[in-house]
Amino acid sequence: MPEPTKKEENEVPAPAPPPEEPSKEKEAGTAPAKEPSKEKEAGTTPAKDEEEVSPPSALPPGLGSRALERKDSEWSIGESPAGEEQDKQNANSQLSILFVEKPQGGTVKVGENITFIAKVKAEDLLRKPTVKWFKGKWMDLASKAGKHLQLKETFERHSRVYTFEMQIIKAKENYAGNYRCEVTYKDKFDSCSFDLEVHESTGTTPNIDIRSAFKRSGEGQDDAGELDFSGLLKRREVKQQEEEPEVDVWELLKNAKPSEYEKIAFQYGITDLRGMLKRLKRMRREEKKSAAFAKILDPAYQVDKGGRVRFVVELADPKLEVKWYKNGQEIRPSTKYIFEHKGCQRILFINNCQMTDDSEYYVTAGDEKCSTELFVREPPIMVTKQLEDTTAYCGERVELECEVSEDDANVKWFKNGEEIIPGPKSRYRIRVEGKKHILIIEGATKADSAEYSVMTTGGQSSAKLSVDLKPLKILTPLTDQTVNLGKEICLKCEISENITGKWTKNGLPIQESDRLKVVHKGRIHKLVIANALTEDEGDYVFAPDAYNVTLPAKVHVIDPPKIILDGLDADNTVTVIAGNKLRLEIPISGEPPPKAIWSRADKAIMEGSGRIRAESYPDSSTLVIDVAERDDSGVYHINLKNEAGEAHAAIKIKVVDLPDPPVAPTVTEVGDDWCIMNWEPPAYDGGSPILGYFIERKKKQSSRWMRLNFDLCKETTFEPKKMIEGVAYEVRIFAVNAIGISKPSMPSRPFVPLAVTSPPTLLAVDSVTDTTVTMKWRPPDQIGAAGLDGYVLEYCFEGSDNWLPANKDLIDKTKFTITDLPTDSKIFVRVKAVNAAGASEPKYYSQPILVKEIIEPPKIRIPRHLKQTYIRRVGEAVNLVIPFQGKPRPELTWKKDGVEIDKNQINIRNSETDTIIFIRKAERSHSGKYDLQVKVDKFVETASIDIQIVDRPGPPQTVKIEDVWGENVALTWTPPKDDGNAAITGYTIQKADKKSMEWFTVIEHYHRTSATITELVIGNEYYFRVFSENMCGLSEDATMTKESAVIAKDGKIYKNPVYEDFDFSEAPMFTQPLVNTYAIAGYNATLNCSVRGNPKPKITWMKNKVAIVDDPRYRMFSNQGVCTLEIRKPSPYDGGTYCCKAVNDLGTVEIECKLEVKVIYQGVDTPGQPVFLEGQQQSLHNKDF
Repeated sequence: MPEPTKKEENEVPAPAPPPEEPSKEKEAGTAPAKEPSKEKEAGTTPAKDEEEVSPPSALPPGLGSRALERKDSEWSIGESPAGEEQDKQNANSQLSILFVEKPQGGTVKVGENITFIAKVKAEDLLRKPTVKWFKGKWMDLASKAGKHLQLKETFERHSRVYTFEMQIIKAKENYAGNYRCEVTYKDKFDSCSFDLEVHESTGTTPNIDIRSAFKRSGEGQDDAGELDFSGLLKRREVKQQEEEPEVDVWELLKNAKPSEYEKIAFQYGITDLRGMLKRLKRMRREEKKSAAFAKILDPAYQVDKGGRVRFVVELADPKLEVKWYKNGQEIRPSTKYIFEHKGCQRILFINNCQMTDDSEYYVTAGDEKCSTELFVREPPIMVTKQLEDTTAYCGERVELECEVSEDDANVKWFKNGEEIIPGPKSRYRIRVEGKKHILIIEGATKADSAEYSVMTTGGQSSAKLSVDLKPLKILTPLTDQTVNLGKEICLKCEISENITGKWTKNGLPIQESDRLKVVHKGRIHKLVIANALTEDEGDYVFAPDAYNVTLPAKVHVIDPPKIILDGLDADNTVTVIAGNKLRLEIPISGEPPPKAIWSRADKAIMEGSGRIRAESYPDSSTLVIDVAERDDSGVYHINLKNEAGEAHAAIKIKVVDLPDPPVAPTVTEVGDDWCIMNWEPPAYDGGSPILGYFIERKKKQSSRWMRLNFDLCKETTFEPKKMIEGVAYEVRIFAVNAIGISKPSMPSRPFVPLAVTSPPTLLAVDSVTDTTVTMKWRPPDQIGAAGLDGYVLEYCFEGSDNWLPANKDLIDKTKFTITDLPTDSKIFVRVKAVNAAGASEPKYYSQPILVKEIIEPPKIRIPRHLKQTYIRRVGEAVNLVIPFQGKPRPELTWKKDGVEIDKNQINIRNSETDTIIFIRKAERSHSGKYDLQVKVDKFVETASIDIQIVDRPGPPQTVKIEDVWGENVALTWTPPKDDGNAAITGYTIQKADKKSMEWFTVIEHYHRTSATITELVIGNEYYFRVFSENMCGLSEDATMTKESAVIAKDGKIYKNPVYEDFDFSEAPMFTQPLVNTYAIAGYNATLNCSVRGNPKPKITWMKNKVAIVDDPRYRMFSNQGVCTLEIRKPSPYDGGTYCCKAVNDLGTVEIECKLEVKVIYQGVDTPGQPVFLEGQQQSLHNKDF
């Protein structure tokens, strides 16, 4: 067993498991464990005589570690729950609120089966109750069902009874003990306990063997995994064990499971288990056959400490030199190490073996060696001084002491057969002083009364511990007390022992709280109640724990009368609405109950049936006013009187009502969709301050009023908005106080929201002369419901603020000329829009205008499409507009190819800003270069336009057959004379059989003037012709070959070609992919693609990698390979990645696209980027955000 790594105050911790290979039994949940004895399970039940106490029973196979580990986590070793908790459980089991049949105790012989049955009535249960089976106090058998334990449950529908069975199969002696069955359902609980007795089939008692005690019961069998110490504790008088044959520890380790290494180490006194396991691992390696050794060393040897060991090897060649080594160091002959030769045998004797000789040895012969391990075994540890029976009082320190034969030996302690494992939460400590081993119990309790035992590798000892109570004396008894309400109550007593106790009041336990404190300091016990209440009056009793002694006392609480006004305002004012019933309940207190008298203005209010009356109750007095009136307001007095004193209070009652309606409001200002209104507060506020006002409006022709504010308006002015321009409205007011809303005011006088237009836009100078200025502008962006009556144009001279109207009457058009202006003067210009609401804000021209005609050099603006050759076909119309600039009006001159244009053939039209050349029916003669000259004063601007009139070309000039061979004919031809005024773009070649003379096209859009015609039919005679082609099309006529071409047979044997069947199968392939698409929310959207494949592929649509199946928002079509997915009225949540998947037997192909759904702007804030439809962009800019 490895030594502990640390010791504190000579306390020995529990032995640690070996570091090598974890125990399989531990992993399987069958670590060795002991079960509490029957005495511990029974709690406070009286124990039987020592002779009748059965040894601690072991658990059925597989029912060991987990239940006890859970117990150890909650209770320290040696502790048990308080007796009163056991009493509660016994009381609960006696109620039998759930059981209709309880399991009964039984007797069974070893190897036989037994069944326990419990039944629960299910008439009042909505679901199946929970049933648990326990062995002892803590071990839950639910997870231990197996070969030796089976749990079963059934339900009878007719009788509605649940039946639960526990069957023990092939019982063993250690299965005997106390069992418990618990049933729970919601807040209901029921339990019962029963005993199982197992009788031996034979009356013989086997001899006790310390080694067999440490062996796992049923080792290597189905019930392996239990440590059974009951054989040692059953008969204490057996001290000596029978001699056993010599045991080879190495053989045990080699044949044992890793989980048994620690047990073997403790049993045979192994101190270096880790080193032995390492050497054992090396020993298990396969030994190679040796040429030098006829017989090698044994794998391992063992010897007792102080004994002699003999190592023997046999050589194949006796001439070989032999050397012995210990841990790699050569061994020299000495009195300890003796060498001996006998023929081929080489022998090494080691005398007086000590623990330092425990190591690896090997012998070499030539280049070979063989090794072995020597194990020196310590003698067993014996108990030299036995434990002694001890008696102690509760609370004292108890020490149980024994001595063993060796210092610091490994010793195990047990309580009632259960191993004691000291720990931080345990009350048990173990102290080791050389050969002395002491078990220390701090603050002993009656639960510590038990049989304690100690065990070593060579012996064991046990003793009984009895813990009793000390005699109790009452030093200071409790005394009766009388206290005032609110004062502190202190009940104090003193007893001779420092023990706990319980306080009760009127026979019920007292629970501690913030107001009630239970104090225990040494032998003094106090019950302190702060702020005494009337319910604190009663009979109090203190009962010390574990003693049949009580200390009684009586407490009497008195209280003068009090009026409790906590529910009223700071000034004790009560507000009631007129017409409502007031029931004012004032809590009162006092002992004895006081008499209450209500009065108003020195006039008492009597109890009875009047409209204003008083009502009295034990803990309150009530003032009742059936129908409150405004005259009921005033101060009311309440007086209390009893034997302990008097109390008085004044309460103010205020009767309030709704306010009067305000006066009709006045509209002081009107805008396009708003107005400003004012009003006066109501004459009477109802006895409560006005909190605010509600405003409503309606159209004059309508009877439906609409609330304009949902939060109270605190002021007496308001600005209604969002009205329709040009519609007559009325408004009214409601006053609001704490009671409610008044009646509406009279409506205001009708008013119509109107607004002037926005200023005109794009004011610009159109033209200027020496005496006039012509201005132009655009209409206002916003006109409104009042419409637009006209415009007013005004001007003022530079340096003056006097604006003069340019027109006497309103102008309907957006262009006007200001006349009679002085030459060389400068003027500012502005324009206003006028409607029924008045004139708009003026639109100013940004800079002063000089009244003087300005020469503007000419400039021709050739359109982009005319900057290159302008091409038209013969017979089409030519209509060209060329804008220009220049002031005053320029002179224009047109020429064609440097010659004046004949106006009889070509029409020329000129204006102030452009010139037009028009040809009604173009001819090829109209082609040429047209020159335009624009002249203003001495400034000249020119521009040129190339016009090309094209027609279909003529046919090629000649077509010749150059050569004929096989199935081929070589043709040549010459280009046409007339190309139609356009470049020849190609030729079309046709052939005709001489017999039918039906023409068939052979080659189209051919660019060369020679070609080879192939795949002609042998034996036929052909003619050929050629068409010319330009941008206008093919020539009207074609040129044909004069001679024909005969395709001779030349003795060739024609064979019909053999055509193999074409394989039309094809893997799916998308011929038209999906494209990323934008959709408009609320409008159907479609995704299209095309696919081909044979056999016809199966089409699947997916959204975000999820297949679309049976979704009514989607429709899928497939027609002639065109696949369509229709999304009905999509929303932004329908956006994502869509995928079309095509599958057939030859493969699978997918294609994806992204769909984004955008929201149409509808005049309100919407999520996402707004999308404008036609006509909405302009309306958006016209709104003021």
